[in-house]
Amino acid sequence: MDKRLVVVGGGLAGSEAAWQAAQRGVPVLLYEMRPQQMTPAHRTAYLAELVCSNSLGAREIDRALGLLKEELRRLGSLLIACADETALPAGGALAVGREAFAERVSRRVQSHPLITRVTAEVSDLPQEPAIIASGPLSSPALAEAIARFSGREHLFFYDAMAPIVAAESIDMQVAFRAARYGRGGADYINCPLTQEEYERFVEALLAAEQAPRHDFEARFFEACLPVEEIARRGREALAFGPLRPVGLRDPRTGRRPYAVVQLRQDDAAGRLYNLVGFQTNLRYGEQERVFRLIPGLERAHFVRYGQMHRNTFLDSPRLLRPTLQSRAREDLFFAGQITGSEGYVGSIGTGLLAGINAARFLRGEPLWVLPPTTMLGAIVRYITTPREGQFQPMKANFGLLPELEPPARGKRERYREYAGRALRDLEQFLQAP
Repeated sequence: MDKRLVVVGGGLAGSEAAWQAAQRGVPVLLYEMRPQQMTPAHRTAYLAELVCSNSLGAREIDRALGLLKEELRRLGSLLIACADETALPAGGALAVGREAFAERVSRRVQSHPLITRVTAEVSDLPQEPAIIASGPLSSPALAEAIARFSGREHLFFYDAMAPIVAAESIDMQVAFRAARYGRGGADYINCPLTQEEYERFVEALLAAEQAPRHDFEARFFEACLPVEEIARRGREALAFGPLRPVGLRDPRTGRRPYAVVQLRQDDAAGRLYNLVGFQTNLRYGEQERVFRLIPGLERAHFVRYGQMHRNTFLDSPRLLRPTLQSRAREDLFFAGQITGSEGYVGSIGTGLLAGINAARFLRGEPLWVLPPTTMLGAIVRYITTPREGQFQPMKANFGLLPELEPPARGKRERYREYAGRALRDLEQFLQAP
């Protein structure tokens, strides 16, 4: 093929997009500026490096992320295949070995005969067919170029990463292993708190010093709030949120704890664990002081501190078509978190669709608009449908899907029927001429 595609960004969306286009016979130049130029959140030169949690969410298809992953498997996603191959014990969730996953994606993508990785910053929009998948941490020069092209101001919010501690530093005389929400094996380490311990922790958390928020306004994404921000919403907000002890009993007392902090395995060897739901903007010293008040973490060794970073996303409903093409330029596609598709799996999904559609565009074939009854189709419809008011990013959820006719009564039954319909409609779409 004499036409080629430029993909800007080697994260989840860009890696998936490059693979999908190359699999359809399109030569791809994949630009990734790391390690020549690093971001505030990345640590390696690998493609598809995970910078926040190492979990891709629920496995079961009656959960929104579980359904989305199953759709992506049926669509031939490389990254979901790599995630399945590097999975760690995590109960009902698909968690991966962070380095093993990124290494496998990098090896597969860079060994593809039609993909050439270029280590360089892209400071302007390519003038040839391209997918912009530069993510929420786009370089300032590229972000400015996108802003000039779009003719609209970007929207900013902060995203946050949770701390990681060494497993050997967790006091297992206090902490215990048990299934999260009573599902799966004993894959999570649980640190139980009495009411007195919980109140002391919240008091310290609210008084702790935060890191500076730079020179622009912090606008939090509701699905990824810093733990201290949740605490400010009420003294019991954490106890009914990420510290809710659902289905757990402290083996020392036989009773349900007042609250519990859960830790999830973060590497294949089981030496690292991240604090689930503990995204934070506290200063590093304050993180050690406050989080060591959690029973079982008194001597915790922090391998990585939590931190916050700026995210950038487009006003996609006004700028993008349902094919993820720019409304102003048909050979320019966008994918990943920059579109407002939140979360790892959503980024992979929009990368997959952009890669397929860019290849179809170059081959002169009709572009795909997925059925809105599928989870990926519903997400893309959400981020590309103009509406009144300010656009906000969205993660996969069943509320995006069209109602069932007739509606099922129970929530779990309703979700199973949503999933069954989605997969049937996807298969019919893929079989259509």
